[in-house]
Amino acid sequence: MSAFDDSRFELESRLEVLCQKGCRRVWQDIEALEAGQELPETRGLDRDQRRWLLTELKQVMAVYNGRCSVD
Repeated sequence: MSAFDDSRFELESRLEVLCQKGCRRVWQDIEALEAGQELPETRGLDRDQRRWLLTELKQVMAVYNGRCSVD
């Protein structure tokens, strides 16, 4: 596995951990990331990696159209 693959795997693992928090919490995390705040799941990531993670979170959450069912 290359360094790129390792980095991608780590980012995808962090994405999965964030998504497991539930819909409402993920929206809160998206807001925090957009405000430049750091989350435990983003510690140690550079700006590009945080941006990738934020973009992926938004894509995952797009199916909810800003709304969550009870979670």
